Amino acid sequence: MIRSGSLLSRFGRLSSTLGACAMLAALAACSSGPPLFLSDGRPTVPVQCSAAGDHDSCVQQARARCAGGSYDTVDTSTNGGTYTLVFACRTK
Repeated sequence: MIRSGSLLSRFGRLSSTLGACAMLAALAACSSGPPLFLSDGRPTVPVQCSAAGDHDSCVQQARARCAGGSYDTVDTSTNGGTYTLVFACRTK
């Protein structure tokens, strides 16, 4: 015979453990990405486009986000059919 208090206690511990594991997994995933800010304080911005072709869509998105100005590429990656460009706008 299982006592209901014992079962609830086990469920609570399991729920807490799963929550902690999910939080650790999320933090681990975040730590492998590019920085949110560069050492000079400029924020970085990720944009995505199709991995096929010349990635012109990503370049156009970066220029638009920088109000037509220039930008520094921080990181690039390809995952499946998606190309990701991480950039920081240059100061004027």
